Amino acid sequence: QVQLVESGGGLVQAGGSLSLSCAASGLTSGVTFSRYYVGWFRQAPGKEREFLGGISGGGKITYYTDSAKGRFTISRDNAKNTVYLQMNSLKPEDTAVYYCAADRTSVQLSTPDYWGQGTQVTVSS
Repeated sequence: QVQLVESGGGLVQAGGSLSLSCAASGLTSGVTFSRYYVGWFRQAPGKEREFLGGISGGGKITYYTDSAKGRFTISRDNAKNTVYLQMNSLKPEDTAVYYCAADRTSVQLSTPDYWGQGTQVTVSS
């Protein structure tokens, strides 16, 4: 059972930056973190969960939705079993709980196998 733990959330002013981390643990013997596509989602109060983007197991392929393009960057360090979400030029509408997820089949994370518990990001105006 893979566990994902997000960290790095907090309060930031509009225009600022924040970097989130997603650390994986519980990988069984013979299963490496690089086997999984990992992506980021967010959910604002009263809204549905929104997919932001994903990264392939080796880190060479990334995919972003329009909400993330140009301001957000996903990267990973498989030696640390960690995926990152760098967020720049933050806006108040980016306020949400941010989740990471792992999927064995697609960089668009159509069927995530595992989810983190989420980390709150609040952007003040």
